[in-house]
Amino acid sequence: MPKHGKKYLSAAEKVDRQKYYEPRQALALVKETAYANFDSTVEVHLRMGLDPRQADQQVRDVVVLPHGLGKTVRILVFAQAEGAALAQQAGADYIADTDEWINKIQAGWTEFDVAIATPDMMGKAGRLGRVLGPRGLMPNPKTGTVVPAEDLPRVINEAKAGRVEFRLDKTANLHVAIGKVSFDADKLYDNMAALMDAVKKAKPSGAKGTYIRRITVTSTMGPGIKVDANLAQAMEVKE
Repeated sequence: MPKHGKKYLSAAEKVDRQKYYEPRQALALVKETAYANFDSTVEVHLRMGLDPRQADQQVRDVVVLPHGLGKTVRILVFAQAEGAALAQQAGADYIADTDEWINKIQAGWTEFDVAIATPDMMGKAGRLGRVLGPRGLMPNPKTGTVVPAEDLPRVINEAKAGRVEFRLDKTANLHVAIGKVSFDADKLYDNMAALMDAVKKAKPSGAKGTYIRRITVTSTMGPGIKVDANLAQAMEVKE
């Protein structure tokens, strides 16, 4: 068993480990039990009733959180000519339009949070799979990060506003950030509701039995708080 410090233990005492909390209660408790000396990230962890080894039981999609993530998102766009101009106008932080950029990333530079590409640049971006793939930064049509040049402004704006990708990992879990501890409880609730709605809509064709088995919310370094999965799936999405 890992040893925890006094601050963690003090925070954990406020959580009933046998209880499955209503979503609003759980999020309020996340804020109350956050003890880090920085603005912690609030995360939702979902244990899914899926087999990651099966192709028809994969979950990978995106959600635009209504209140964002509370952080600056650095965006790199693989585009040339018109696409590069549109990306720059839309506020992209970096435009990878030359082989120099490809070589720089191939050498290990990854100081960005989201990568977007136009289809004509995927030949070059595809060479970066070993660098970008493990970091979850590889542009992919399935997550809407490979788009025609004319769609770049929309995708860039969504990414800056709080567009978050979620993907089933090898242990059949989803791990998704939904904001910061400094957010008020209503904003965290709205973001979590949007996430739950997106996860439900992303249910794969091969799913059998219980789709979402367990849900836990936590803050960076804070204790985990169990959430009633049925109530979480019934959360109302803000229009």
